[in-house]
Amino acid sequence: MIKVDALGQTCPMPLIMTKKALREITEGIVEVSVDNFIAKENVEKLAKEMGFHHESIQEGDIYKITIHKVIKEIVKKENKEDNTVVVIASDLMGEGDKDLGSTLMKGFIYTLSEMEDLPKTIIFYNKGVTFVSENETTIKDLKNLEARGVNIISCGACLNFYHLQDKIQVGKISNMLTIIETQMKATKIIRP
Repeated sequence: MIKVDALGQTCPMPLIMTKKALREITEGIVEVSVDNFIAKENVEKLAKEMGFHHESIQEGDIYKITIHKVIKEIVKKENKEDNTVVVIASDLMGEGDKDLGSTLMKGFIYTLSEMEDLPKTIIFYNKGVTFVSENETTIKDLKNLEARGVNIISCGACLNFYHLQDKIQVGKISNMLTIIETQMKATKIIRP
């Protein structure tokens, strides 16, 4: 049994920690401890989506989710034409509180770097270019993605506008033609 202590962790960390633990075993049990209801619900949903049986118990303020990983013959349909593109056009995710929006966007990039299925390309433009040039946390996550084969491109005009053209630390500087062509060829576009 692998025990995952995700107490005090906020989204998406309990899910990422659970996925890592499940990847470490071919069969067996993973017990995840969380201390908030939303994390419990998210871990249960993850187990269900992955096709694993799970049970949950509550002990005071702590939820324990036991996931039973059993090998099943799963035929994964490989789509060789998959060309997912992620477009990040802002330094915020959603509307509303700016601090929350900033935290969510950094969390999105980190979570993306922890995924097994990766996009083919990530495009940064407008204020999104700050993630490839100024934010050390996201630069580390983006370098991880680039090392795993993700093409990272940033709008050159946007880098110039924000005076960041000499500060780019990951990916390549691109242009509007390439940005448009990349999106036109995409099988799916994700815009956080």
